[in-house]
Amino acid sequence: MRRIFIASDHSPALWNFFCGCKDKKMAYHKVNADQRAQGHSPYLDNDELQATALDLEWDMEKELEEPGFDHFRLDSTAQHHLGNSQSPDLDLEPIQPSSSPKGRFQRLQEDPDYISHYTRQAPKSNRCSFFRILKVFCTALILFIFGIVIGYYARKKCPSPPTPQEPNNPQIYHEILKEIKAENIQRIYRDLLEFPRDGDDADLAVKIQRQWRSQGLEDVRLVNYSVLLDLPGPASNTVTLQHSGECFYPSGQQCSTDPRTLHSQDLQYSYAAYSAKGTLEAELVDVQYGTMEDLIRIQAITNVTKKIALLKLGQSPLLYKLSLLEDAGFGGVLVYTDPCDLPKTADLADKAFMVSLNSGGDPSTPGYASIDGSYRQHRLNLTTLLVQPISALLARKLVSLPEDTAQRDRCTPLHLPAAGKKTISLNIQSVTTYKTISNVIGYLKGAVFPDRYVIIGSHHSSLQGYGGQGWASSTAVITALLQGLMAEVRRGWRPDRTLLFCSWGGTALGNIGSYEWAEDLRSVLQRNAVAYISLHNPVTGNSTLRPVASPSLQQLAAESQSFNCVEKSRCPGSNVSSVQIQGDADYFINHLGVPATQFSYEDIRASENSSFFSEALFPVHATKTEELDPSFSLHETIAKLTGQVTLQIATDPVLPFNALDIALEVQNSLKGDEAGVPQLLAVASRLRDTAELFQSDEMRPANDPQERAPVRVRMLNDVLQGLEKSFLLQQAPPGLYRNILYRLDDRTSQFSVLLEALEHCKLHQSNETVQAALSGVLNSINSAQVYFKAGLDVFETALAGKK
Repeated sequence: MRRIFIASDHSPALWNFFCGCKDKKMAYHKVNADQRAQGHSPYLDNDELQATALDLEWDMEKELEEPGFDHFRLDSTAQHHLGNSQSPDLDLEPIQPSSSPKGRFQRLQEDPDYISHYTRQAPKSNRCSFFRILKVFCTALILFIFGIVIGYYARKKCPSPPTPQEPNNPQIYHEILKEIKAENIQRIYRDLLEFPRDGDDADLAVKIQRQWRSQGLEDVRLVNYSVLLDLPGPASNTVTLQHSGECFYPSGQQCSTDPRTLHSQDLQYSYAAYSAKGTLEAELVDVQYGTMEDLIRIQAITNVTKKIALLKLGQSPLLYKLSLLEDAGFGGVLVYTDPCDLPKTADLADKAFMVSLNSGGDPSTPGYASIDGSYRQHRLNLTTLLVQPISALLARKLVSLPEDTAQRDRCTPLHLPAAGKKTISLNIQSVTTYKTISNVIGYLKGAVFPDRYVIIGSHHSSLQGYGGQGWASSTAVITALLQGLMAEVRRGWRPDRTLLFCSWGGTALGNIGSYEWAEDLRSVLQRNAVAYISLHNPVTGNSTLRPVASPSLQQLAAESQSFNCVEKSRCPGSNVSSVQIQGDADYFINHLGVPATQFSYEDIRASENSSFFSEALFPVHATKTEELDPSFSLHETIAKLTGQVTLQIATDPVLPFNALDIALEVQNSLKGDEAGVPQLLAVASRLRDTAELFQSDEMRPANDPQERAPVRVRMLNDVLQGLEKSFLLQQAPPGLYRNILYRLDDRTSQFSVLLEALEHCKLHQSNETVQAALSGVLNSINSAQVYFKAGLDVFETALAGKK
């Protein structure tokens, strides 16, 4: 087998090639033996040989570029030294050519006369390795410096987000609440009163929308619904005495043909919305407050069928008393307020008023929203009774009370003499029509939990001044609160949870705007609504602060009073109670089970019968609110108390709801019950034990910042958010809350449905109603206990999985 030998004088070129130096181009030439011995190798002119040499050159370069080239060995047993060798001492290791495709190097194996005539420089392997290392090092250094420069300028141009404030930071609360000032509320209030109210509420809603946007709240929407309203007819309703033929308007003044009197708005709007229409002539029967005892007494002495009841407002909800009178067979009702029950500061004895018989929402779409395409029920009235509110002055004329008795210092309750039967004719002509009402909804999106809603509600609906200027007070307070919040938002702050600012329409006729909106968004609110904070008529008196809150928020409401009160003498830590309230919180409390709270100023009640006087809307003159609070300091107090509660619910990492207070409220409500006490007390005791365990094992650790794992906090808040949903009954008597956690008033401590069932038993001599009520309460308490227990189990399972 022929072999190739590379002369030592060409060895530097080959080593230079091995080291990867610059010149890789090679040429191979065929020489004879003499020329090889002399070291001379001239080029040949043979074209074929030149082509073959070029082909060999290409194949050689390809082969040398392969990774396996380093393993080539030269298989030789003899060394040939040429005379012109420049490196005679270079000892080449024998190289054995590897198998090469396409016959690479085959010509060299077959013919030893091919030899390169180019010379190369001496090998410089150490130098080559040094430069390689230097090149890698320089590249890495340049990339490192380049990365530092890019990072510096990127950080400079894109500053990191501001560090979030600590939760419950009193400084933030102080900065927001100090922006709420009495003079600002007064200015907003007067600006609202200057707006003409001749048109629909839609015009006022647009004004409120613009006002809120001017404060910086960008997402403010108008939500309209077409609803069935019951409005006054073209002329006032009348009451006529049959024995004398005297005709009276509801206010007590005699009927007149004077057009100015005939079409007086004060007279026209003295009516009961959604009452039956028509004329009824019947005997007048005095039923006092319309309690079960009153009805039992009256039915024992006379037949009440199709007669007209003379009913005092107070003690219990009007709708409940009307349902009893309707069941008893009455045909009509005159409702009035006894002067002995009115506050001493109120001058309302000679004024008629307006009431609504609508329990809530659009009567034509009960239970579902009044959106386009909805089925409409044609309900012209919500009762078979002809109901008419009258003034105490007219009531005194009907019972023929002597003038000297009326003028005595000691108040004597009105009552119809037993011997004095009177027949009257009652004429009621109201008109039902479809109209559009507007809600204003503003969104301040939360930074951490944007899908959780804290709702603050006011209203802008009144009927030509009926209800006084409460709508203006309500709207001014919520606007001032919004103004304080937006000032901090402009400085970069945002609440953790989304705040919804709502101004409702149709409130006077049965909270229609809030009902329709909540029914429209029911599925969303059931999952996302956290709390409802009511600003319904914040100042109706100037004597005492009256805070109302659901049991889970009682502690928060009490703490807020000590934190913020402009006039300390008028809010000395008032007791927080869970009682029924008027206004648009109704749907959120009774259909969604959302915790709610409300602060308001009232007059001292003249008697224990004064409950539910707020159901009556009196035509108060325009300066009444400013007479009650000339400096608007009471309005400022309500705004700050509301703001304090709102901020804590919206920003606390863990919702400030107290589960144990719910269990204690349940136990307190069972004291004194006459039936079913052992069963109810047993399940209430289990509820308290579970609530205590929940409070100690879950609530306390979560209030430690080091224990606030985001997933755990979210799970805990989800449990707290649904605490009160278990206490909703499927159905409740008219006028009573479905949420059994709310009592009728401050006079009672028992569950209202159980009290009503016991009263009903006296009238019908049957305990079926009592058993049904007991079953409903028992299942509600048990459902709450199971809910708490399930929440504990979820946390235990999650903790075990983590371990």
